[in-house]
Amino acid sequence: MQKKILFISVAIVLLSALPLKAQYAKNDSTSTYKRWFVGSTLFLLGNLATTNPPDFVQVNVGYRITEKEVITLEPKTWKYAWPNGIHPFLNKSYGKPEEEFPGYIREYGISVAYQRFLCKGLYAELNVMPSLQDIRNVEDIKIDNGFQIFNTYRLGYHIKLLKDRFFIQPSIAITHRIYHTTLPDGFKQLDDKWSKFVFGEPGFHFGYNF
Repeated sequence: MQKKILFISVAIVLLSALPLKAQYAKNDSTSTYKRWFVGSTLFLLGNLATTNPPDFVQVNVGYRITEKEVITLEPKTWKYAWPNGIHPFLNKSYGKPEEEFPGYIREYGISVAYQRFLCKGLYAELNVMPSLQDIRNVEDIKIDNGFQIFNTYRLGYHIKLLKDRFFIQPSIAITHRIYHTTLPDGFKQLDDKWSKFVFGEPGFHFGYNF
């Protein structure tokens, strides 16, 4: 239920964003908008879950190269006990005991994200994250290491708040596990059942400009 509420909230904000003040106009200059920002994502709220909290941490540090181009670094870590190929909001198999790993995977990565604004606040983003994996069994004993490259292809909308001091970015994405090392037995068999792509994953970033 918590996941459904979060998904619906993101969808409503995304649909209602269009009439709001958005990204930087062509007549903006380096003196009229701030180049740097820090932020994170609304999915930090997932840590409040009473069952299988992800212990998720993410910090975004970004720089606006021009009014239409943005580069962001996103150090992050989280853990998960179900295959990444299961849509966490729309697929009922997510959270079912028969799809659960015999343990969990903890990931540590740094995403590099490039945003290109298409018109007004609408943007497209390529996010590439190489990450190290710490694979543990149900006794919380480490049994293997792994490595993964996880891409996100995102379409979103940038909304300015409080005279451009803050912003939010509701979005929708396709995620792609473009490469990962072989998982140990018990993990691999479950992971192989699912696609390397997940379509329609919602996102909601927020930040502070300085």
